[in-house]
Amino acid sequence: MAKATKKAAKKAAKKAPKKAAKKAPKKAAKKAAKKSARKPNAAFMIPLTPSPVLAEVIGNKPLPRTEIVKKIWDYIKKNKLQDSKNKRMINADSKLKTVFGGKDQVSMFDLAKIVSKNVK
Repeated sequence: MAKATKKAAKKAAKKAPKKAAKKAPKKAAKKAAKKSARKPNAAFMIPLTPSPVLAEVIGNKPLPRTEIVKKIWDYIKKNKLQDSKNKRMINADSKLKTVFGGKDQVSMFDLAKIVSKNVK
């Protein structure tokens, strides 16, 4: 009986990797199809006009919300305004202080709220 169980175990071991190998490419193909089917939200792509205060930082051309946030981050990084100890906080210079509503420091998570207050 010991020989029979060893043979059965060997057969099961040979069959198992083949089944797993066949399933893996199908899952990868499904994930790739799902990712390519995703479309950006049209609300983010509508050009918005920045307020005069925000225009001093990013320019006065109408831009999509995503581009506005990118330009603000470019300005923050260019002028090294990200707090060195707590990277989530942004220190305001004279231009950004007016955009931030007079605050010396804001959290990066508040940027979306600040952008929505300063665009039309």
